[in-house]
Amino acid sequence: MYDTAYLSTRKGLFELRQEAGRWQVAHRHFLGEPVSMALADRRDGTLYAALNLGHFGVKLHRRDPGSDSWTEVAAPAYPPKPADSTDPVEWKNRLIWALEAGGHDEPGVLWAGTLPGGLFKSSDRGSSWELVRALWDVPQRSEWFGGGYDVPGIHSISVDPRNSGHLLVAVSCGGVWRSQDGGASWTVSSTGMRADYMPPELNENEAVQDPHRVVPCAANPDVFWCQHHNGMWRSADGGRHWAEIVTAPVSRFGFAVAAHPSDPETAWFAPAEADQRRIPVDSAMAVTRTSDGGKTFTALRAGLPQEHCYDLVYRHGLAVADDGRTLLMGSTTGGLWASANGGDSWETVSTTLPPIYAICFAHQGAARRCAPSSGP
Repeated sequence: MYDTAYLSTRKGLFELRQEAGRWQVAHRHFLGEPVSMALADRRDGTLYAALNLGHFGVKLHRRDPGSDSWTEVAAPAYPPKPADSTDPVEWKNRLIWALEAGGHDEPGVLWAGTLPGGLFKSSDRGSSWELVRALWDVPQRSEWFGGGYDVPGIHSISVDPRNSGHLLVAVSCGGVWRSQDGGASWTVSSTGMRADYMPPELNENEAVQDPHRVVPCAANPDVFWCQHHNGMWRSADGGRHWAEIVTAPVSRFGFAVAAHPSDPETAWFAPAEADQRRIPVDSAMAVTRTSDGGKTFTALRAGLPQEHCYDLVYRHGLAVADDGRTLLMGSTTGGLWASANGGDSWETVSTTLPPIYAICFAHQGAARRCAPSSGP
């Protein structure tokens, strides 16, 4: 039973507990402060919370297993920009947009994706961080640009459970990148994706793609699902090639996608109206689910608001627990819905929470699956 989850919101980190089949807020942390991302590390039960405090900058806090108190640890920081650099990007951490634990054979290793596009690694549970220069220095970074923000950002990080040196990250707008050597070298890996916002001669440029979110199937990490600015894609070869999904009802635009943890054929999407409005299609909330690898979909609406609904689900706002049945979905306007049957039906948990950036499940004090959004 999955009885604990964490919501990263505009006004704090909310700890949810499920009691008698219903989710409710049990504790609030950092009340009033923007929490961009949380990570519940399943390797040792540590909880991490990334804050974006505006004038005071980006902060990172750690709560050790069994403790009720938080400890501020180092936040990822960029090195000084060389005086002769022509890079127009300010080398300053503006937001932690992704947090991911290293492999089970890498205790203490953490990865952080940030605005303006830097990937950081910690080997000591966040006490110190180092910019992954091999990715920061790829020539194609000069082609990256902002999607929901005015600078690029890394929002999705995947560590292959079979080999901790195999990494995949997704950048808005900079495409998908893979490393086979623990981050020492990187290859752009967006073959098959298409960027309709670019001139025709450039719309297949792999380094300008806008994958809104990329998630793997935990049991079959060769399978990845992608909600892209221009549609939906799936890879069955570890992210090397991507096949477009054209069968989804309601809309193929959106931000969030969640992958079934054990069934590589099943995934959930949160469709929205593209592009300027960014609201549910016809102001009616839906989740679409495929159970055959994207060949067919079912639009799931039972229990979700079907009129005058203007909730948008950010890229980290849809999460599935390891049982493959328990889902939570949170919105920009503080709506939170839960499903116990794979999305067939939903219950409203709240409509008055702060804007929800990210959702992360935890289980009995141990780590869980984070729906590794703040900006759309």
